[in-house]
Amino acid sequence: MSQFWSPVVRSLQPYVPGEQPLVDNLIKLNTNEHPYGPSPRALAAIEAATNDSLRLYPDPHAGALKQALAKRYGLSVDQVFVGNGSDEVLAHTFFALLNQKRPLLFPDLTYGFYPVYCQLFGIKHRLVPLDEAFQIKISDYMGQGEQQAGAIIFPNPNAPTGRALPLSDIEAVVRANPTIPVVIDEAYVDFGAQSAVALLGQYPNLLVVHSMSKSRSLAGLRVGYALGAPDLVAGLERVKDSFNSYPLDRLAQAGALAAVEDAAYYEAASQRVVATRDQLTARLQGLGFEVLPSSANFVFARHPEHQGKKLADWLRERAILVRHFKHPRIEDFLRITVGTPEQCDSLIKALTECVRP
Repeated sequence: MSQFWSPVVRSLQPYVPGEQPLVDNLIKLNTNEHPYGPSPRALAAIEAATNDSLRLYPDPHAGALKQALAKRYGLSVDQVFVGNGSDEVLAHTFFALLNQKRPLLFPDLTYGFYPVYCQLFGIKHRLVPLDEAFQIKISDYMGQGEQQAGAIIFPNPNAPTGRALPLSDIEAVVRANPTIPVVIDEAYVDFGAQSAVALLGQYPNLLVVHSMSKSRSLAGLRVGYALGAPDLVAGLERVKDSFNSYPLDRLAQAGALAAVEDAAYYEAASQRVVATRDQLTARLQGLGFEVLPSSANFVFARHPEHQGKKLADWLRERAILVRHFKHPRIEDFLRITVGTPEQCDSLIKALTECVRP
């Protein structure tokens, strides 16, 4: 610990990302990356943008990308915010919208960056336990007198559980909290959940955050965006322009724009993942695993006779990585990214050797 660190840095407990080892022939099912590559149109756009223009700064407003996103979702350009991955978009959202006098509410089992941002920005927050089925209970977010929230955020589908709420439940939460910001983090929405974007015209307190790392296969490009009322987006822009005026480089803007315009490609690729997810779920259940209903590109599973860490270690010894969490409620679960059918075959073979020796 350096003597020169600020008090905030001394107290931080940083988010720990999924492992990214440089190992040949590794089956990597631990970070929810898409098993199939980006749109060929996106790759061609990135290649075309790799030229002498890289000596120039990119468009600080990412205007063409914002216009494409606005067109896709039937919004105005001033309802679109873009950033360097959805993590940066979320960071600006926490700072701009979720730092209120009353506590921010989010689930106790959810995306691990949420408590980190609260600590970094000094945001009061309250964890809301998932129910026994690891589902979000919307009744917990309906306002509770003196304990009412100052803001609300949760993913849909939730991570790491993969469970999704229907759009009617999302709307009930937003409608019940008209005077506070409600943020729905939809990183995995394209794999089977209902998007809250359809509600934006009715609820000015709603912000929806998306990532291009999952369904659009662009995790290496780092592009995320938020959709909401113009005044919410203006707040994010104020923070962005006080932090980094050029969050998206020329290659990121070019690739992301082409990916948005090639909706047919990513929708078909997402359906391939959904089909493999359903097959993987059935095969895991056939081995005795409990698998939570998933609307994401991963499954969350545990075996009644085997500890989660031991299963993760077993797989690692066979060059298969999955994600294991040390939280007491979920320490026996594995979060398994849906890979290609061939990768899932290797996973099932290895697990079969473990649970049925």
